[in-house]
Amino acid sequence: MKILLSPAKTLDFQTKVPTLRSSKPIFVTQANEINQVLQSKTPKKLMELMDISDKLADLNWKRIQEWEQTTDLRQAVYAFKGEVYVGLDAYYISELHWDYMQNSVRILSGQYGVLQPFDLIKPYRLEMGSDLKIGKSKNLYQYWDANITQAIQTELALDEWVVNLASQEYFKVIKSQLLQNKIITPIFKDYKNGDYKVISFFAKKARGLMTRFAIDHHVEKVDQLKTFSGDGYAFDDKLSSETEWVFTR
Repeated sequence: MKILLSPAKTLDFQTKVPTLRSSKPIFVTQANEINQVLQSKTPKKLMELMDISDKLADLNWKRIQEWEQTTDLRQAVYAFKGEVYVGLDAYYISELHWDYMQNSVRILSGQYGVLQPFDLIKPYRLEMGSDLKIGKSKNLYQYWDANITQAIQTELALDEWVVNLASQEYFKVIKSQLLQNKIITPIFKDYKNGDYKVISFFAKKARGLMTRFAIDHHVEKVDQLKTFSGDGYAFDDKLSSETEWVFTR
């Protein structure tokens, strides 16, 4: 089983990590190429491209300019900081589960394409939906084309499932038709104003919680995810379909 996650906009490169274990991203060459394109952007252009404040634009401009020289590296699973990663709580995952996590979790990235949890990354901010032109590619979806999908496909056994816990923005880079394996997308809904609705803040954390559940229990059969009950969510068979599994609370 492969679990797909989105990265986070905010980063944590200060907290002490629990291990020196690391791996190398498979698309380092592409990440460097993307950064070379970004180096020509002024802080103002970065602010427009990334829809960020001038303060964040200055910070990321500096990161981009110092990309080749920086020695500030951190494993991806400890670098990202956001609601998904609050739910995952990677700093407190036991060493007994690290191999499973490294083998099963893949983080989609605008800069790096796809990451294993222990892949070392540099500080960056670049969302997959950014309209960054690189060569003949009008945006990052065109730039990555089928490369990310093919990289994931090569890791999958014939009967292995893909669990999409990434946001729509990031999952769009996956060319589902090229994956010979079945894909299921868990959806988390809260009861509000007489109906079940996806509330982004809670849904993001739930994605991290489900990932942590899979890691802690070394889930191999996808049906085991139906027993997930983090934060009070429960599988709702009536609202679910074959490819979209709805969890409600």
